[in-house]
Amino acid sequence: MMKPARGDHAVHRQRMTPAASSIVTRRPGGGVEADPAQAMGIALAWHREGRLDAAEAIYRNLLDHGLRDANVLHFLGVLTHQRGRAREALALMRDSLALDPTVADWHSNIGNVLLETGQLDAAAAAYRQALALRPDHPAFHNNLGVLLREQNRPEEAERAYLRAVELAPDYSDAYSNCASLYQALGRGEDSLRMFWQALLHSPRHSRSRRLLGLALFNLGRLEEAAAVYRQWLEDEPGNVQARHHLAACGGAEVPERAADGYVEEVFDGFANSFDAKLALLHYRAPELVAGQVAACLGEPRAALDILDAGCGTGLCGPLLAPYARHLEGVDLSAGMLAKAEPRQVYHRLVKAELTAFLQESEPASRDLIVSADTLCYFGRLAPVFAAAQATLRPGGWLIFTLEAVDPALHAQGAGPEGFVLNPHGRYSHDGAAVRRDLEGAGLEPVTFDSVHLREENARPVLGWLVAARRH
Repeated sequence: MMKPARGDHAVHRQRMTPAASSIVTRRPGGGVEADPAQAMGIALAWHREGRLDAAEAIYRNLLDHGLRDANVLHFLGVLTHQRGRAREALALMRDSLALDPTVADWHSNIGNVLLETGQLDAAAAAYRQALALRPDHPAFHNNLGVLLREQNRPEEAERAYLRAVELAPDYSDAYSNCASLYQALGRGEDSLRMFWQALLHSPRHSRSRRLLGLALFNLGRLEEAAAVYRQWLEDEPGNVQARHHLAACGGAEVPERAADGYVEEVFDGFANSFDAKLALLHYRAPELVAGQVAACLGEPRAALDILDAGCGTGLCGPLLAPYARHLEGVDLSAGMLAKAEPRQVYHRLVKAELTAFLQESEPASRDLIVSADTLCYFGRLAPVFAAAQATLRPGGWLIFTLEAVDPALHAQGAGPEGFVLNPHGRYSHDGAAVRRDLEGAGLEPVTFDSVHLREENARPVLGWLVAARRH
């Protein structure tokens, strides 16, 4: 999801409302009194430094001592959102605005949370209120542009982005967002121009580098795309995204699966907005998988040991729970697992790489393994299929989705490997090769259906919905 400027959530306001200055609080442990403004300053400093536990303790201590201050409420809301508790964050931030509705940044912050949770109309109202208070704030125009694009209002989004860069000619985030909009509209050259502007002002702007390479790839300019990623990798030799996308452009050897660091980095950054973004893409994989589970297993009886392989934020969890005696989720992204846990449908959640986790599992210990859009980060499937087969009981099921090779991107097909790495960073697979790997692992492909997984750039993403059974 395109995010508003990161600075919009920056902890930078330290003003206490007048009522706060005359109140003192007793520190935990007793004995020493502290001025609340001083305590708030410490909390803000620790918040900026990422010491969230310590900052939260001070914010809550101030509230516990009767200091119902707008600043305390707001920044505790920001921190709570950083911890993935959006509903609680919104309540705190709304309470802060009820006490002080004059702070434009706070309206923008609550707009960001509303946008990330898919509450688009409410987010629009928040951004417009921020602009009513500070009409010349470039970040607010950029944020409104992101919102308008999500609402499928591209002309208005373009105007918002252009106003942002008019107010701040070095605003790389706004250039990058506008470039991404142009790319989605098929305005390839305009998109490149804006990406280059973003990089002119922020030469190491990672998002612009990644999307510029993708834009060049989509225009058939593979060597230029590879050059962008190669330069990125030279500047940041350990950057897993640069290495992965360079391989997708043919500039490096294609790995057999995405590196753990790449997957963690992408999905940790995506966790807060994941569910809302996929809803806008008409994402269907969880429902497709759940439908296939019902077709294969019949009525749910809460009797099965089930693994949600690559569970992400837990979208499949509520759909699988009626079948489960024991429901386990595994994922590489700690951020995604933090979103899955509050659903309270999993008996166990584990942060691990999938193949290694399966290989370390007790043999013949599961009745069903499901994987919705996780294996698209694997090229070579034989190892993960073999590991899944070993942990299934005889007659157990592996039900999963994959992306199919798109002839528009790969006219020559998947080649002898049976898979290709696409410029967006995911793998797609040849159906015949998938069948071969399943059978080689001792799994019988019972159903193998072509499906529409979601939409990207107004085009359907086609894939496979597969149900395979252990012999």
